[in-house]
Amino acid sequence: MLLILGLLAGLTLPGLAAEIRIWLPQLVALLLCVSAMRIGLRAALGSLVDLRASLTALLILQLILPLGALGAILALGLGTHPLALALILMLSAPSIAGSPSFAAMMGHDPAPPMRLLIFGTAVFPLTAMATLWILPGLGGAGAVLGIAARFALVIAVSVGAGFALRRAFFRDPASDTIKALDGASAILLSVMVVGLMAALGPALRTAPADVGFWMVAVLVANFGLQALAYRAGADPGTAIVAGNRNIALYLVALPAAITDPLLIFIGCYQIPMYLTPIVMARLYRR
Repeated sequence: MLLILGLLAGLTLPGLAAEIRIWLPQLVALLLCVSAMRIGLRAALGSLVDLRASLTALLILQLILPLGALGAILALGLGTHPLALALILMLSAPSIAGSPSFAAMMGHDPAPPMRLLIFGTAVFPLTAMATLWILPGLGGAGAVLGIAARFALVIAVSVGAGFALRRAFFRDPASDTIKALDGASAILLSVMVVGLMAALGPALRTAPADVGFWMVAVLVANFGLQALAYRAGADPGTAIVAGNRNIALYLVALPAAITDPLLIFIGCYQIPMYLTPIVMARLYRR
């Protein structure tokens, strides 16, 4: 319910959304730290079998899937369509920072999405470049390396701090402590989404038809990818990552002429993203 309230606040309180947007990097770092405290280093790394499964899922999600979709789009002659560009960039991006928290909210193991978040960000420069070099009309691809490296550093510091705090203060946390950390994650996510929705509220008032088109697209892409991944045998945490990607990483790496048409897509994308723990919970219980 906090996530829904955050979505509504982001749409109806543009001033507050603009203020919170400034603090999004710090909120992401804090969320990662809380998630790492909740999971712990041993569970996050898992066994060799877990690591192999995560790397296989990563290869499929961030390389094979976007390149396959790109090939189909180019074959249809749609390589310059804004929706095609948005979908390809989304598919090649790593997991959102909140995916471990989403898994925990639904009662599933948050360790698999944490592994995909960490390793996916580490290989993001490679997967992004593989896509950007092929996709026509994009410039400034080299800047992706810098932003990916900075994002990887933020993850390393935040997650490392979370693991260290857990080791120092509660190596074997009680169930009440776990619930408290899950509650803290829910509060942080509900605040973050207000800032992430900063561009969507004005667009909804000035161009409602465009917003409607992008909304249908993101609902199908996000929920559809999650459902397909889960039906294909992925665990719930990995399926969550399949549909929830950090496409916003590209905003600071690509030219404004390329990214400006994507702003409404990114704003709409927050809707299915933050409704995931509610909408998809029933599917993941099966």
